[in-house]
Amino acid sequence: MLRLGIPVIGVTDIPRAVAFWTAALPLVATEEWRSETWRTLEYADGSGRALGLLRSDSPPEPRPRLHLDLFTDSAEEQQTEVRRLTGLGARAVEWDLYPPDPDFVVLADPDGNVFCVVDLSHAPSGGDRPSPSGGDRPAV
Repeated sequence: MLRLGIPVIGVTDIPRAVAFWTAALPLVATEEWRSETWRTLEYADGSGRALGLLRSDSPPEPRPRLHLDLFTDSAEEQQTEVRRLTGLGARAVEWDLYPPDPDFVVLADPDGNVFCVVDLSHAPSGGDRPSPSGGDRPAV
């Protein structure tokens, strides 16, 4: 049976990417499949794989069709996390595609990979979302 694995981010500097993503999210680097060109990050609580880091010489896409969304529960938490992430090496991205009242902030990691920090309390769904335990999202 085919299953969805994990998102993989192309990076130019594996140790720098490990340092950023393990500080940004509750993740730890594992020895699984470790090489000069790969690191697997898993949830710090041991609940499984979360993210792959792959050595890449390709430049990051300025408007990627696929990206990571990192969730917060309030506008205050979103602002706090944006400040924290920029302190870790992320940078704000000039984004001309913001809607009039955005629920997200576009950042780039130290390799230039774009990701969003989303305030779920302001999201179009009205804040309805799956529970952390993986429950179903209510119909909107």
